[in-house]
Amino acid sequence: MGSGIAEVCAKAGADVVVVERDADALKAGRDRVERSLSRAVGSGKLSESDAEAARASLTFAGSFDDLADRTFVVEAVLEDERAKEEVFRKLDEVVVSGDAVLATNTSSIPIIKLAMTTKRPEQVIGMHFFNPVPVLKLVEVISSLLTSPETVAKVRGFATDKLGKQVIMSPDRAGFVVNALLIPYLLSAIRMLESGFASAEDIDTGMVIGCAHPLGPLALTDLIGLDTTQAVAESLYEEFKEPHLAPPPLLSRMTQAGLLGRKSGQGFYSYKST
Repeated sequence: MGSGIAEVCAKAGADVVVVERDADALKAGRDRVERSLSRAVGSGKLSESDAEAARASLTFAGSFDDLADRTFVVEAVLEDERAKEEVFRKLDEVVVSGDAVLATNTSSIPIIKLAMTTKRPEQVIGMHFFNPVPVLKLVEVISSLLTSPETVAKVRGFATDKLGKQVIMSPDRAGFVVNALLIPYLLSAIRMLESGFASAEDIDTGMVIGCAHPLGPLALTDLIGLDTTQAVAESLYEEFKEPHLAPPPLLSRMTQAGLLGRKSGQGFYSYKST
């Protein structure tokens, strides 16, 4: 997600600084952006000159201090509340601009929890992109009880006017709009598989062919990542305490086993090259 966000911002002409947790992650992020740009050029969706301009707009750095002069920051670390809180504490310390936007790409964590780790909660907002970011046009914008109208206006303007995205607004409730609808659907499919009601292939084929979905729920869970799906489900369950939001045992066991979907090469389907 982070590399996708960096790519779309760079292609839009923004001066982008990317910070990762270590050198290996930074290289992996740079490589993902390069592969995506090369694919876009190869398919004719992007000219080589525009790809070069995007590359020139990207700086890959190794320290939060490199974000000191930024006026718009988007956090996209793993879907873990403590990890995100730590990032926002650091951003609050290093970002100098008094009116800088501090946005989070969280899928479900309440924005107010992250905002309250800073001394400027009125500038903290949710800006939830969808994967793959260069392809999907939607961005959810989520303001907390303390987010200022000025911050909302800046984020909406940046998403629509600069990035060419379609914005929907959501209240600060776990899951927001899309995941509050999507995650129960994915969990239902996992429970159906777990119970032996139907095979993974038949569940997905039923939804693709029968309901014209581009991807079945189990294949979609593999794309999202089983760990991310579980994290969002746990956040929803923590807030609403509704049984259908609790992660099924099969999802928990697969996550514990490292069967995370496409990112690990194995989830409900195998993605390992032969």
